Amino acid sequence: MSITLHWFLPTSGDGRTVVEHFHANRAPAAGTRREPDIDYLAQIARTAEQVGFTGVLTPTGTWCEDAWLTTAALISQTTTLKFLVAFRPGVLSPTLAAQMASTYQRISRGRLLLNVVTGGDSVEQQRFGDWLDHDQRYSRTDEFLQIVRGVWSGKPYSFQGKHYQVEGATVLAAPDPVPPIYFGGSSDAALPVAARNADVYLTWGEPPQDVAAKIARVRALTDRPIRFGIRLHTISRDTSAEAWAAASRLLDALDPAAVAKAQEQLRASESVGQQRIVALHGGDLSRGVRGLEIHPNLWAGVGLVRGGAGTALVGSHSEVADLIEEYHSIGISEFILSGYPHLEEAYWFGEGVRPLLKQRGLLDGDRTLALASA
Repeated sequence: MSITLHWFLPTSGDGRTVVEHFHANRAPAAGTRREPDIDYLAQIARTAEQVGFTGVLTPTGTWCEDAWLTTAALISQTTTLKFLVAFRPGVLSPTLAAQMASTYQRISRGRLLLNVVTGGDSVEQQRFGDWLDHDQRYSRTDEFLQIVRGVWSGKPYSFQGKHYQVEGATVLAAPDPVPPIYFGGSSDAALPVAARNADVYLTWGEPPQDVAAKIARVRALTDRPIRFGIRLHTISRDTSAEAWAAASRLLDALDPAAVAKAQEQLRASESVGQQRIVALHGGDLSRGVRGLEIHPNLWAGVGLVRGGAGTALVGSHSEVADLIEEYHSIGISEFILSGYPHLEEAYWFGEGVRPLLKQRGLLDGDRTLALASA
């Protein structure tokens, strides 16, 4: 299976440091902060489209702009770019979500992808009025996705479960195509839900051997066709030394007090995936830039202050392409990437790494050409 590349829309703001992007620890430094206004986000979206990314992930939460509204505003600013809209099942009804997705598909002419975020932080969930515990949230997500798919069938759909009851739920017209469901979660409660409902199972950027083990667990739970994706940052340069120097500058900008505050919050998360990311670096700023390299060209420094995706591909364009190929060899076919700042890093990756992946026949539509010329 070939590789699909996606980028990221920083709807909480962008800049040349990592500190200002971590949810509750935003500490903008003079001259580094870029507000997430629609013109700047449109610039990133157009760049992502121009350099060959298939889609862009847009996050969800109280610390960023709403993903549905922001991406809808960007449809007319782009031509082919798809929008991977993250949303939380517990804050809207499944029938409304099905309707919103169906409408989105029609007005975008089929450019919607859906990232279902069950939520691993009770404090964040309670801001939205959601008081279920961790495992109950995944149980609800399971029912939610059953209803959404039932409504998308184009026929009135009824369902009665523990969390939802709907009767004759329907939409104006079934979405065409049906938006694929991207779904993440590392806990014992999450994996069966992913196995039953996901089109693409997402993991954060753990070392390849750990990702391979997680893929095997999901595959063992289902005989459905399912693809696998990974969420990573990237720092790619013409030489390895330049890339590590850029990573070092990000690390040098971190305030030990901000790291300590972030780690306190992250360790309190109920998310098993978040705990696995925290364990990769241990919150230890003193390890230095190369001391946080947890696998060749995989760097855990971002996770010192940022929740969620906490690792980065760091190296020359060729080294980054090699690590992507290593992930691909264990079953990863979709890569959701980002970098600081997102505008510049989209160019670095799109102009530096993507051509190498294309030469190797790894991208959609490129494999036949590569084999014919071999």
